[in-house]
Amino acid sequence: MSPNLCATCVAIALLIGSQAVRADSPRQAQVERNSMKVMPFSMDATMHHFDPTPTGGVQRVLVHNGDRHQVALVRSHLRHEARAFARGDFSDPQAIHGGLMPGLGAMRAGASRLHVSYSELSNGAQITYATHDPALVSAIHQWFAAQVRDHASHATMKM
Repeated sequence: MSPNLCATCVAIALLIGSQAVRADSPRQAQVERNSMKVMPFSMDATMHHFDPTPTGGVQRVLVHNGDRHQVALVRSHLRHEARAFARGDFSDPQAIHGGLMPGLGAMRAGASRLHVSYSELSNGAQITYATHDPALVSAIHQWFAAQVRDHASHATMKM
């Protein structure tokens, strides 16, 4: 792992840790309400996992009990999102988290330098983000941290 990635991970961990005590904040309640309008699957039946990598990151949504209907909803949603993100369309995350979400503007502006791919998992799906642009890598990591902070108990991030 590069020193810059380690420094980014430490900064993200501190940011998440500083926000974790406010898991029931009005912002998280609003994000959950917004999520229900955008994401067709149950937040309580799933967990979002955000894994920063040296070239971007992997976002996974897994269904806790493997419910086929929830898995199908997760796959459909993430497939749609991956296509939109590849075009630089981040309107769904903006609708959930707001337009000032960390990293979102840079990802939108740098979409042509960002490779976005979708794949299915046995109990959900994932989106992989990859770039050679260090500023975009940082934006992805910031975006991941903001999602974990906003989704509170419905999200985790590896360091």
